[in-house]
Amino acid sequence: MSYSLGRELTGIALQNRATLTLQDQVAQLFLEAREDIYRYLLSLGLYPPQAQEGAQEVFLRLYATLRKGEKIQNPRAWIFRVAHNLGLKIRARQNTRVPFDANLESQIADSTLNPEQSLLEREQALRFHQAIQRLSEQQRRCLFLRMEGLRYPEIASALGISASAVGEFLRRAIARLKKSEI
Repeated sequence: MSYSLGRELTGIALQNRATLTLQDQVAQLFLEAREDIYRYLLSLGLYPPQAQEGAQEVFLRLYATLRKGEKIQNPRAWIFRVAHNLGLKIRARQNTRVPFDANLESQIADSTLNPEQSLLEREQALRFHQAIQRLSEQQRRCLFLRMEGLRYPEIASALGISASAVGEFLRRAIARLKKSEI
């Protein structure tokens, strides 16, 4: 094997190793955050199949962005910001459809509770969902992202607002939920 061919093959091997490392990093983040992104897209009003496709699209965009060599300081906040923007675009296209019904899960869930306990839980869940729907759009978004474990600066980055605004939206949301008697 000639020296130049060996150097070329070494360069290809290093490039493949870097690509695998990048793929492994994105795959690891996908495994850790896929369900969180899916639930967040559902909370934006997407149907489950759309939310699944959207979640996959978010991670494809992450991979493409990293492959271009762009640096992402906080990948988790980045994927939520991309999911937020993508979810809003998808939701705008589905304007003639009804958003995903949050009560559907409780209707089809297999429960080991007796009928009375099941009814009480469904009524409490319904009151909770109604209270959530009475929040402003920004309060709901901040609350859902906080429930996914994002910190204020990450939520601010995902929604394009300041961290202090996130704190205020969350404070107001919690105050309204406390008054709702859920």
